[in-house]
Amino acid sequence: MKPFAVIKTVLLRKSLHFLIAFAPTLAGLNYPLSVLLLCTGTVFYAFAESLRFSGNGSAPLISKITILASHSRDKSRFVLGPVTLGGGALFALLILPPLPFTVAIYALAFGDGFAGIIGRIFGRIRPHFLFGKSVEGSFACFIAIFISTELLTQNCLCALSCALVGCLVEILPVEDFDNILIPLCVGLTANIILN
Repeated sequence: MKPFAVIKTVLLRKSLHFLIAFAPTLAGLNYPLSVLLLCTGTVFYAFAESLRFSGNGSAPLISKITILASHSRDKSRFVLGPVTLGGGALFALLILPPLPFTVAIYALAFGDGFAGIIGRIFGRIRPHFLFGKSVEGSFACFIAIFISTELLTQNCLCALSCALVGCLVEILPVEDFDNILIPLCVGLTANIILN
């Protein structure tokens, strides 16, 4: 079993990740406001993180959460995850119709989210071809994307295809850039199949 500090960090990081799942609801209520919030939130975070990283001040709450939720690899560098998370959601919102956008964001929130939680806490089987990721985490990613896509689209082919694409992208050794690649690849897959 992982140490409690590792579990707490993973749960905090991925709970923040899950919050992006509200983007489709907000976009359905007010599209321009959603674009504005994603842009503003991403830029504000980048500014706050730049202050923290440069040592020229900080945004106390944001900096504290960033430090608590960051990967160990990010301890001495700019924490890019929130920027790519906001950017991935924004790009998907701008280029995809509503249903594929929702599929894409749920894949990002739940697929990548549960992959991180299950993989970091319970992952034991880590074959070389998964680039350090675990079979358990990859399976959790596949299942989460399949279930969320099936519930949204009621299209088994779309759910299987999106789950496979999302799982394959999540495995890639691209660190935080999976936050951009997952919604774009899954959303475009959904858009192709559904149209």
